[in-house]
Amino acid sequence: MAAANYLISEDQFLCSICLDVFTDPVSTPCGHNFCKNCITEHWNTSNRCFCPICKEGFTTRPDLRVNTFISEMVAQFRQSAQQKVSKPGEVPSDVCTGTKLKREYEGKKGKTKAEIHQMIHKRRLKIQEIKHSVDLSEEDADRQIAEGVQVFNSLKESVERGLNELISTIKEKQKTTEKQAEAFIKELEQEISELMKRSTEVEQLSRSEDHLHLLQSVQSLNIQQPPPTKDWTEVSVCPSLYEGTVVKAVVQLQETLSKEMKKLLESELKRVQQYAVDVTLDPDTAQSFLILSDDGKQVNLGDVRKNLPDNPERFSKSASVLGKHSFSSGRFYFEVQVKGKTKWDLGVARESINRKGIINLSPQYGYWTIWLRNRNEYKALAVHPVLLSLKSPPQKVGVFVDYEEGLVSFYDVDAAALIYSFTGCSFTEKLFPFFSPCNNNDGKNSAPLIISPVRVN
Repeated sequence: MAAANYLISEDQFLCSICLDVFTDPVSTPCGHNFCKNCITEHWNTSNRCFCPICKEGFTTRPDLRVNTFISEMVAQFRQSAQQKVSKPGEVPSDVCTGTKLKREYEGKKGKTKAEIHQMIHKRRLKIQEIKHSVDLSEEDADRQIAEGVQVFNSLKESVERGLNELISTIKEKQKTTEKQAEAFIKELEQEISELMKRSTEVEQLSRSEDHLHLLQSVQSLNIQQPPPTKDWTEVSVCPSLYEGTVVKAVVQLQETLSKEMKKLLESELKRVQQYAVDVTLDPDTAQSFLILSDDGKQVNLGDVRKNLPDNPERFSKSASVLGKHSFSSGRFYFEVQVKGKTKWDLGVARESINRKGIINLSPQYGYWTIWLRNRNEYKALAVHPVLLSLKSPPQKVGVFVDYEEGLVSFYDVDAAALIYSFTGCSFTEKLFPFFSPCNNNDGKNSAPLIISPVRVN
């Protein structure tokens, strides 16, 4: 009977630190038992005293005394184990069982330790990853600041140069007007002087009583004719016109700003192209009239409905298809050739979109897209659609998504121009690239949408 009790509870005689039968068993205030040397060494190597089993902490190291009851039970257990040896070299069954339990305990402990070490290793790697991301972000921030300072200094210099040229031009015009006026005034003053001189001579002659002298003077001075003067009737000084001067200066500044903007957009496009991903079309989502290329890179609308299973992922009426792979974090970018098409839809969509019946391309329904209609009518399909004014029709459109930032941007790749950006988006689901080649329009829109490899210049 006693042996049966030992078999049932023999694991209670194993120290959880050394995994062997207790030697000088002691009890902690929380009620757990350990070998005296085991718990003492454990606390000597630890910053604080706590129970290795229940983790209860102790403000002061407990005064450990040998638990006589446990010690006697261990002694009886050992004695019983020795009495069960029936043959020389034979190991009692309860000892075998204890050894087996010990080995199982050691195995479980080793497995648990390996799992914990693996978890620690993964978290340390995650810390390194986060720190690396912060370092990259800091480098990018410094690069952006340096680029911004350079651009704004350049613009500042252009503004100052334009202002100085504007002031110089206006002052030069005013100086020319002043010189012309001074010349006219000088000439008029000379004529006035001659006229005043003639007036004085006439006045003096009129006072003379010598009629013979008067007659001779009149004849010599030709007093009846005034001195030669200019006809000033049509002469005037027009104020300079400066209206066009300011406009011209602003236009020049605008041209400079456009050049800087183009440089910035080229630089921005190169940056987002670094996040290029390999996108392929998912045939399980393709509407049954769509024709997908074998490599999953091209799609156009066919004339015959294919007999395909109407699975939940498939678009039923809209000539649309999704990319095969989804994205739920980070940044991604892909490019699509739209050359030769008169209609298309392009962008990203969340996983839970409605794919049956008529769909509504709007962020409130899970779509962030732009489209082309009537060859040259471009719209960003925001909650309130935005008509886009593009300098030239894009032949290749780049799509960039920053999941955490809530940003979806579209680029004219060849012109390195930003077409439109959805900002402040809130993404909570997986996002899929979205494509629609639209109907063929009697063959005028039969060209396919082509997912193109991204080439960074």
